[in-house]
Amino acid sequence: MANRGPSYGLSREVQQKIDRQYDPELEQVLVQWILAQCGGDVPRPEPGRDNFQQWLKDGTVLCRLINSLHPRGQGPVGKIQASGMAFKQMEQISQFLQAAERYGIAATDIFQTVDLWEGE
Repeated sequence: MANRGPSYGLSREVQQKIDRQYDPELEQVLVQWILAQCGGDVPRPEPGRDNFQQWLKDGTVLCRLINSLHPRGQGPVGKIQASGMAFKQMEQISQFLQAAERYGIAATDIFQTVDLWEGE
């Protein structure tokens, strides 16, 4: 998660509500589906909300996922590469989000790049 101090008041209540809604069983279902869809060379994350977020954070798994939903060689994300640089990671997340919208996901159902990157 992002390096932020403790939240207070309404912000804390909202964060607690979000935390209560997190479903570890659903996380495992999603991990299984993503791994099956992307193929065997995608590493499995350790269980837990923070680990799941870190697994998706650089955008490579997401880009591979959206490419897997298209015929081989016709994926919308041409170049997928792991990078430790924040702007490259956020760029890949953004490419995934653009491709997801073109795929048919409603814009209102799509998160913002910074939300995933910061673990919001």
